[in-house]
Amino acid sequence: MTDNATYSTPPLPESRTITRDQHGISRKQMSPNALRVLYRLREGGFGGYLVGGAVRDLLAGGSPKDFDVATDATPEQVKSLFRNCRLIGRRFRLAHVVYGREIIEVATFRANGGEDVEGDRQVHADGRLLRDNIYGSIEEDAIRRDFTANALYYTVEDFSVRDYTGGYADVEAKLLRLIGDPEARYREDPVRMLRAARLAAKLGFTIEAATAEPIPRLAPLLAESAPARLFEETLKMFLSGHAVASFELLEANGLLPALFPETAQALASNKSGALRRMVIDGLGNTDRRVAADEPVSPAFLYAVLLWPAYCRALALLQAQGVHAVEAQRRAADRVTLHQVSRTALPRRFSLPMQEIWLLQPRFSLRQRKRITRLLAHPRFRAAFDFLELRLSASNAHADDVAFWREAQLHPAEAGVVGNGPASDAEMLDDALEQASDEGEPGAPRKRRRRRRRNGAENSESA
Repeated sequence: MTDNATYSTPPLPESRTITRDQHGISRKQMSPNALRVLYRLREGGFGGYLVGGAVRDLLAGGSPKDFDVATDATPEQVKSLFRNCRLIGRRFRLAHVVYGREIIEVATFRANGGEDVEGDRQVHADGRLLRDNIYGSIEEDAIRRDFTANALYYTVEDFSVRDYTGGYADVEAKLLRLIGDPEARYREDPVRMLRAARLAAKLGFTIEAATAEPIPRLAPLLAESAPARLFEETLKMFLSGHAVASFELLEANGLLPALFPETAQALASNKSGALRRMVIDGLGNTDRRVAADEPVSPAFLYAVLLWPAYCRALALLQAQGVHAVEAQRRAADRVTLHQVSRTALPRRFSLPMQEIWLLQPRFSLRQRKRITRLLAHPRFRAAFDFLELRLSASNAHADDVAFWREAQLHPAEAGVVGNGPASDAEMLDDALEQASDEGEPGAPRKRRRRRRRNGAENSESA
């Protein structure tokens, strides 16, 4: 590692000021708490600007969810102005001003390092930026941001937008452009490649040619990023209402194998395209739920995204002669284990994901006891929704879908009785018993429980 390493950025551009009558942004569209922070910074003798995605989204006609502020005040100076402020971060020192559930993030203008600049920066030998807390001017801060569309600054001083990188024109042209040399910027932070796909999908922008060109070559660098960070980026990408567009951009730019390697491999080997149709339909359903303000589950999302990988792993195990029930368990564990090495997947999501997969074969079992237990299972609804989704890949399960729709509406007519929910062990035992009844090779036999002898019998035998 090296400290105060040279940071590759373009020369300072000429600034442009877009006046209030030109940009159309109104303070009514902003968070009152963000405005409160801006005015308090100004009263304290500091410059304060609404920056980044909030300005970009307001110009593009969207509704920002977060409002970030940039200032020439240091984090310690910001803290001195706000009693409700806490400082966070080591890689990037930030101030969080807390208003109930809303947090206004305040960042100090950052600059490039040099021999005559004091500060704290660490850059890995491969170009990744590990820590960066060197402060500078607004112009220097602008050219250090990732995309031109994110380097726009709104000020309450005269209600104008300051542009130092040509971002205003790019937003008008719906173009996503990196600031500086694209390859160097991606090497500094490989996650920027995912951000390019996500922002282009969210905004309906086109990724500028020079910005897109290095992505397929540098996509393997994502393997060096922290799995927890990739997991967070994945949720932003697929649970914000533009999952289908994000997936298609991942495919188009060679990023899918870097993020979901086994899924990409399974889709490439599925010549019929049935698995891809199912994934696209599942992501489309997620987009519709987000648009309707309905809850969406990371467990179900990952069940959809990793289903092709699970199907491929299951087929390989069964081809090796592994019994069906055991193959299902092993395939689920194998796919999960391989994926968590790329994107973190907490157990609170991975276990429900596996249950959704492992419940699928049970929809073809219609004995009275099994119907009762499956309807009572806590994952039944998610597993049934997943079964319906599978119809987009194949009609083979149409009868099962019709039966279980009716069973939910009229359980008595389906022969259901009111037994309690089954445990995982009971359900696995039922599945093994069913396999044994069908005479499948390798299925374990169900042991008979021995009867206990009473004391008299024991004394006689003795």
